[in-house]
Amino acid sequence: MPDNVLYYGDNLDILRRHVADESVDLVYLDPPFNSNATYNVLFAEQHGERAASQIRAFEDTWTWDYTAEWSYRQTVEAGGQVSKALQAFHTLLGPSNMLAYLAMMAPRLVELRRVLKLTGSIYLHCDPTASHYLKLLMDAVFGPENYVNEITWKRAHTVKGNFGQGSKMWSRNTDTLLFYRKTDANVFHQQFNEYSEEYLRKFYRFQESDGRRYRLISMIGPGGSAKGNPQYEVMGVTRYWRYSRENMQQLIEDGLVVQTKPGTVPVRKQYLDQGRGVAVQSLWDDIPALGPQQTERLGYPTQKPLALLERIVSASSDEGDVVLDPFCGCGTATAAAQKLGRHWVGIDVTHLAITLIKARLRDAFNLEAGKDYTVLGEPVSVPDAEALAATDPWQFQWWSLGLVGARPVEQKKGADKGIDGRLYFHDEPGAETKQVILSVKAGHNLGVGMVRDLGHVVQREGAVIGVLITMREPTGPMKTEAVSAGFYDSPWGGSYPRLQILTVAQLLAGEGIKYPHVEGMDATFKRAPKAAKAEAPHPELPLGD
Repeated sequence: MPDNVLYYGDNLDILRRHVADESVDLVYLDPPFNSNATYNVLFAEQHGERAASQIRAFEDTWTWDYTAEWSYRQTVEAGGQVSKALQAFHTLLGPSNMLAYLAMMAPRLVELRRVLKLTGSIYLHCDPTASHYLKLLMDAVFGPENYVNEITWKRAHTVKGNFGQGSKMWSRNTDTLLFYRKTDANVFHQQFNEYSEEYLRKFYRFQESDGRRYRLISMIGPGGSAKGNPQYEVMGVTRYWRYSRENMQQLIEDGLVVQTKPGTVPVRKQYLDQGRGVAVQSLWDDIPALGPQQTERLGYPTQKPLALLERIVSASSDEGDVVLDPFCGCGTATAAAQKLGRHWVGIDVTHLAITLIKARLRDAFNLEAGKDYTVLGEPVSVPDAEALAATDPWQFQWWSLGLVGARPVEQKKGADKGIDGRLYFHDEPGAETKQVILSVKAGHNLGVGMVRDLGHVVQREGAVIGVLITMREPTGPMKTEAVSAGFYDSPWGGSYPRLQILTVAQLLAGEGIKYPHVEGMDATFKRAPKAAKAEAPHPELPLGD
């Protein structure tokens, strides 16, 4: 069984039912924030029709409603420090949207602490607008003694547009990462950046005859005798030294001790090639946010740079450890874990995100779902698909389109113009991008008019193929109507039905759309750049029942 797992569903439910106590080494989460903003997932495609690719994945507007109040009551009635913190927030904030957000986060943080190993750490990525509330909540969950750092990530060094010209506030260009541990036995590996040219000029000013650069550093023991430093004479100078007499003598014999002139305090050579670089501190201003032209960018609006997650994963886990992201979005944490030889668990509540992560893992690491990792929570049978369609038609639509590699279009109820998804491809070098139009019907009432309407949409949009995805077997007249539409003849050779009907059962059996496509010629999703596949073995993840 593959040992990496991607879950579709509510992370609170999945954590409680599937992830065992003390089974995770590192948690990174970037939860949606109560900013009253609508997040659109932009599946950036290669042919330029960006405006049509906006998909409303979720509305990031937490409101105080029955669900929020139920979550609040459940957490408060459980007692303990978290209960006290939420009650204090209720006194301060009242039944507000911010309290709804905190009530949502509280039980999830409790579960994340449960699944962390004693050596584990958690990084909560948040907007400064809510970071002060979340820090108090994290104190209640993990204990203030397990607070480690508040990291400030400077996303950008420039001001967008006219911001600052007459503005009454400072430009917002930072995020906050709250770094907590389970216990003081947490894993941590200091990270380093390369020395800047200015730093080298200032400190490494000396060179050996072979060009080897070095600087001169003090050998005096800080704190003198009070810190137990030995006192003796070196080159006519008596001081408290940081080295024993024997070690000092060895340094002298190795030619590492320098006295610039008689009577001055001897100093030691420290070579540039012996240093690890400048230690990374709590202000991270060396990793910019992803620009619109960067190859890494997949079009997901809240996508974080891979370098940011690589730093976190490298610092707070070891090869073979388990990294969990309960709000995995487009999967940057899972990609960083895979690249660095860690085991990973990702959870997301939308099939849009699951589809995007699958594509990313395939493009970057040649990983295939079901073979190289497990996807749990998706429909695996027609009854499963019917249940999803009944409870959440939009999720069903996104799931079924994901099975054929199609990109959903912007969803506005009653105004979809007969198009639920698009798939783009090239079958001529240098020729225009061609498209497949998809329509998804989850209901049981099928009729020939659905096929006829799809044919009109294909013609109107200038597409070459139309596909109707249905829950039930199509009727005889529907099949006849589809056949009568004829074929698309590709310049590559081969003829493909212009109108095709695929049932959910066929999709689950592995059947797909018939159209001309080869590796690298699809233009539906922006492809993630290739990355080196992790070679370290992954342990089995102990899962709950």
